[in-house]
Amino acid sequence: MQFSDVTNNTGIVEQTRSMMRVDSTQWPTYKVVNSANNYFDTVAGYAIGADRRFQWDDTNHTKLPIGTTNLVGAQSDYSFLTDEQGNSIINLTRIDILDADGLYRKLQPVDHSQIDTALDEWLKDDDKPVYYDKIADNIIRLYPTPAVSVTAGLKFYFQRTPSYFVATDTTKEPGVSPLLHRGFVIASAYDGALALGLDNLSALSVELQKEELRMSNYFAERNTDEVPVMSPPVVNAE
Repeated sequence: MQFSDVTNNTGIVEQTRSMMRVDSTQWPTYKVVNSANNYFDTVAGYAIGADRRFQWDDTNHTKLPIGTTNLVGAQSDYSFLTDEQGNSIINLTRIDILDADGLYRKLQPVDHSQIDTALDEWLKDDDKPVYYDKIADNIIRLYPTPAVSVTAGLKFYFQRTPSYFVATDTTKEPGVSPLLHRGFVIASAYDGALALGLDNLSALSVELQKEELRMSNYFAERNTDEVPVMSPPVVNAE
């Protein structure tokens, strides 16, 4: 579903106003933008939290959710706040490190709750990092601290915010399954009805709950090509 289609009146903007029974003066485009983007955050939250094996990303992003940064000798902490296009990084899913032979290898995640000794004393000598502790959603600490600097020495994989709408968008569609596009209309119409005190607020509330249930079920059941099994973590033998 396009964001706006004034010819056929089938876009999110046009369907929102139709459902509210208002015109562009009563509910201008920028307000539909705000509502649609707020709902997109809700969608992204469902998608990211639904299944750790399925790394959701907005299909409108033109770069993969993978980046590199320099490894700095004697520096233990690294933050990954935005990707190269300025999208906020929500969660880190994997960290690889560049070895002296020019190949990346996976760093092992660890949490400070697993470390029995004082953190300042654990692997305290500068060396080749083996572990990383995710001390915030997008900040890590390496153990041990790297002994040398390496250009593009860290490769990080992540999940990020959606590609949001702006008021000038027309043909752009939400970067999720078309099965979930109607939710953007319902959420935007609900926000408008709430703000304007419209009579159909209750009806829209019911429809919004249906769309959120549809969304929850969709993300919970999308991995139909995989059979859930219990398996031990893969540990590097190095």
